[in-house]
Amino acid sequence: MSNDPRKYPDRPYLAVSAAIIRDGRVLIVQRAQPPMRGVFTLPGGVVETGETLHQALVREIDEEVSMAIEPIALAGHREVIVRDAEGRIERHFIILAFAARWRAGEPKLNHELADAKWVRPDEIAGLRTTEGLGDIIAAAFEKMEAQR
Repeated sequence: MSNDPRKYPDRPYLAVSAAIIRDGRVLIVQRAQPPMRGVFTLPGGVVETGETLHQALVREIDEEVSMAIEPIALAGHREVIVRDAEGRIERHFIILAFAARWRAGEPKLNHELADAKWVRPDEIAGLRTTEGLGDIIAAAFEKMEAQR
């Protein structure tokens, strides 16, 4: 996929992800494609021109795991900057992670995902995850509690 504009970008890409909370558990997904193959993270993707953050989040979750959600509040952010062997910027994402309420559907995997599972926050520690995933999930649970 050499014409992927997200590879060797001339600017950072804005992305969104969702900590989808249901019955005390959060949905995590395992990436199937490099560079994050085998790593657990939150489902999400890139914001498209003309979309609000919430619209992008709802669309990405539908595309990625075929589920309906209700975005609740921003739970945090992550900056992902990946350099190649020569030190050039290969990937650059700013990811805004939202706490979201599960509305409908069960996770169905697309080509980007190898696995999806509902876990309690204390079950994340033993898994290979994106940096700071536990902190984002903890913040998402706090945001959901504040909404009750």
